[in-house]
Amino acid sequence: MNNLRVEMLVLVGVLWPLVVMAQRTPSISYITQEQIKDIGGTVEMECSVQYAKEYSVHWIKTGRDRSDVVFLSTGSALVLKDSRFALRFDPSSSSYILQIKDIQETDAGIYQCQVVLSVTNKITADVELQVRRPPIISDNSTQSLVASEGEAVMMECYASGYPPPQITWRRENNAILPTGGAIYTGNVMKINSVRKEDRGTYYCVADNGVSKGDRRNINLEVEFSPVITVPRPRLGQALQYDMDLECHVEAYPSPAIVWIKDGVYLSNNQHYSISLFATADEFTDSTLRVITVEKRQYGEYTCQATNKLGQNEAKVELYESVIPVCPPACTTYYGGDAGAISVSTFLLLVTALAALY
Repeated sequence: MNNLRVEMLVLVGVLWPLVVMAQRTPSISYITQEQIKDIGGTVEMECSVQYAKEYSVHWIKTGRDRSDVVFLSTGSALVLKDSRFALRFDPSSSSYILQIKDIQETDAGIYQCQVVLSVTNKITADVELQVRRPPIISDNSTQSLVASEGEAVMMECYASGYPPPQITWRRENNAILPTGGAIYTGNVMKINSVRKEDRGTYYCVADNGVSKGDRRNINLEVEFSPVITVPRPRLGQALQYDMDLECHVEAYPSPAIVWIKDGVYLSNNQHYSISLFATADEFTDSTLRVITVEKRQYGEYTCQATNKLGQNEAKVELYESVIPVCPPACTTYYGGDAGAISVSTFLLLVTALAALY
């Protein structure tokens, strides 16, 4: 009886570990933590399993949305035909180690280790591979803007890349931004009430510490009504000499510019010559040349500029002087029947006559 009991205990001692082992469920005891690597680098991802000798173990790759599943390995065999990928099995730790060399941007994603228990049941563990990528500013970012003075303006800038890039704004020549300061941080820069002084080039800069970053130039045009300045609002000239009247116009869009005297719009003829010269998109200079001034041409002239935003005007007075003013057309004095003499000679004669008296 005692011998039978001993034999039973021995049998139980031998069989029980086998029964327990048979009842144990496979598990994944270790998975590599999230990996962040540079393009061209190498990464190793390890998956350690327990009690899985009788089961299939796989590495697969998926996207963040769990789409585009790609099977990489089954057991200790790599099924993906890509020389950059390698797989090795470490029997001492029951670990399946997936290696990727010369990492590409497309390698980023979720790598999943699977232990398949049945058709409908499997044990999984994930490791995410992030690949550092330089910033690229997206096409849905602002490229150029046209706004009327006083309107609200929003400039947007978005960029892809990893780590997520930081967006900063600067202005040409480091000018002060409408938001204040030389730098603004954020994807959207808003100007609540744009002014004509805000027009110009803005730089959207995306940086994440990878390579040199990316930059986009954004041109802001501000439409505004004409602003007129007159460098010399009062001018004197002697009879029979030419004289130039000038006005500088700042406006966008480009304005129509006219000269008016005594309610009459002037045009190019034997008495007047009008010229326009655009120094930039917003700046236009206009000159009215009064040719061989006559008595009736003295008086007040109006420079008037008009665009779709409004109208403005400025006055220039031309009065009679005894001594000719040079320039514009002082090289010759027209003395009627006496013929033409140089102004310098004329002035010497005037000075000599004055000395006599």
